[in-house]
Amino acid sequence: MPQAMSGNPGFRIDPVPDPHVQAIAHLRGADPILARLIAHIGPCTLKPLRRHFFALTDAIISQQLSLKAAATILGRFKALYGRVPIPREVLETADTRLRRAGLSRQKVRYIKDLAAKFANGELNASSFRKLDDEEIIRRLTCVKGIGRWTAEMFLIFALNRPDVLPVDDLGFRKALQQAYGLRGLPSGWRIRKLAEPWRPYRTYATWYLWAARDRPAPT
Repeated sequence: MPQAMSGNPGFRIDPVPDPHVQAIAHLRGADPILARLIAHIGPCTLKPLRRHFFALTDAIISQQLSLKAAATILGRFKALYGRVPIPREVLETADTRLRRAGLSRQKVRYIKDLAAKFANGELNASSFRKLDDEEIIRRLTCVKGIGRWTAEMFLIFALNRPDVLPVDDLGFRKALQQAYGLRGLPSGWRIRKLAEPWRPYRTYATWYLWAARDRPAPT
């Protein structure tokens, strides 16, 4: 309920709206299976990330590594700078120092390429705000080591774009199989057909399906 500001009873402050409310309401009405998952999981906790360069660096470091190994190397990478570095600092860092932190030669090249594109303005937060999802994916996949899956994860977890459907994500496909009682992993065509009623909030449906795999309903 709106409350009056202290010392100024004529000025009212409206509460900050939950950015997920409209999406959740749509999904509940569009899909009874999702409605049950939403009731079980509770509020969506997606929040945008401000440090876009670091989010993508983290994604590159984490490729083909266990969570523990990736966290260890990411910690060493940050320790080189004493904080989250900016692109220019990474470009000025000798490859040998990055290698000693645990990065492979290939990942050093990938991260340096990413840093160069942020440093020269090819990638930046301002442009992300203006571009549609497919154009962001196109630009990100020009970076060495970033494919469509990584770009889609960035759209979901860093930018919180509302209508991303990661049809190639194995965890998402398994979550769909589990939630909808499918005999096998669904194809891309079947996923898109199943997800059509979720538009324009397919990101949220994806998030709840992922969450349901980690927090199965009690039997």
